[in-house]
Amino acid sequence: MSSIILIGYMGCGKSTIGKRLSYAVRKPFLDTDKIIERKADRTISELFAEKGEAYFRDMETACIRELMAESGEYVIAAGGGLALREENRRLLKELGKVVYLRADPETIYERLKKDDTRPLLKGENPKEKIRIMMGERAAVYEEAAEIIIDVDGKDFEDIVKEIGEKIL
Repeated sequence: MSSIILIGYMGCGKSTIGKRLSYAVRKPFLDTDKIIERKADRTISELFAEKGEAYFRDMETACIRELMAESGEYVIAAGGGLALREENRRLLKELGKVVYLRADPETIYERLKKDDTRPLLKGENPKEKIRIMMGERAAVYEEAAEIIIDVDGKDFEDIVKEIGEKIL
């Protein structure tokens, strides 16, 4: 077996589910956003503000390439926009099994409405911004994924169990 990579829109549960899944499958958990923040010694919000989105996306690609160079198998929570680049989708598939955690825009809004650390949601009408962005990204996530898990209305343990059943 290889690494398990969780993709999906911000707030879909990649980090929370990833941590729990890592225990279930006995693989270390990694979060690409956290790896990038440590390397840059900046938060994602600071990187977006200081260097721009393109710079951050380049860091995501470099992060995946570095993980591919390692020999370990992991459970990886990929940043919400990481799968947007065609190159990254290809690399993710080489790295392991890609699982798309699919959620409805309303679910995402409810989870993120009080979170001011998300640079892409700053500004007016974040609910509409979420709906639009998720609509634009859905086909990309689906193309990148080997497995799609709908997360709405499910608790984290049920989602972990469902992933395990489909992967193992």
